[in-house]
Amino acid sequence: MEANELLKRVRKIDIKTRGLSQNIFAGEYHTAFKGRGMTFSEVREYQYGDDVRDIDWNVTARHNHPYVKVYEEERELTVMLLVDVSRSRLFGAVGEEKREMIAEIAATLAYSAITNNDKIGVIFFSDKIEKFIPPKKGKKHILLIIRELLDFTPESHGTDISVVLRYFTDALKKRCTTFLISDFIDSHDYSKQLTIACNRHDIIAVQVYDKRDASLPDVGFMRVTDLETGASRWIDTSSSKVRKTYNKWWYERQQAMTETLRHCRVDFASIATDEDFVQSLMALFKNRGVR
Repeated sequence: MEANELLKRVRKIDIKTRGLSQNIFAGEYHTAFKGRGMTFSEVREYQYGDDVRDIDWNVTARHNHPYVKVYEEERELTVMLLVDVSRSRLFGAVGEEKREMIAEIAATLAYSAITNNDKIGVIFFSDKIEKFIPPKKGKKHILLIIRELLDFTPESHGTDISVVLRYFTDALKKRCTTFLISDFIDSHDYSKQLTIACNRHDIIAVQVYDKRDASLPDVGFMRVTDLETGASRWIDTSSSKVRKTYNKWWYERQQAMTETLRHCRVDFASIATDEDFVQSLMALFKNRGVR
């Protein structure tokens, strides 16, 4: 992408997503994600009514008198975006390309984070780790993330969500609020790594899909190509059997994804590229805020 064109796109998405995060998401983001973690503050002498599970036995042994650990609510979060940059994100038949919506959603979440004084970091992944941007604060950091969201070129084409979950769990020990943003077109089993990651972090999944991912149009013979493997073939979309078989594949894949996320207690939103992602994220945030 030419430098001038990139700067224009960065500026455009900067203005749009900054406005969304400040004017729409600020309250919902704060309610949904603030105060969900507790950090150690100090120890003090045991008082009547204290929970015995909070007793610090090491300090108690040294002083021969019971002491308890005191915790305080976390005021700042570390927010991580795990962003799918596989080739399937380049598909766009209904609405905008998946990569464009993914960039807008990620940028909006990033601005929501810094508006609330949280750190924000990004891991770009395909079937390998493509790039890790450590969490930081500040407008320059956000603009760096936006530039990478718009112009990053991955080395690999495939998708393997288990790879990014494993890397993320190993790389960040402190509890993070984490958004996994992908079309979830992945033939690998990532349930084990998701379970491990959820034990340490608060994970939210955002699926971005094109409605042509879900169903075939009735247009006769059509050549289709798998963007990630490069394999292609001709299919007869005028055949109701072909269309039903494809719809069944999509439905079963979606069911498997949904069951995996629910089993791991991961909140998620599924957003089509011709839909308003604002409404979906608002609903997601509000549902978390009332629990």
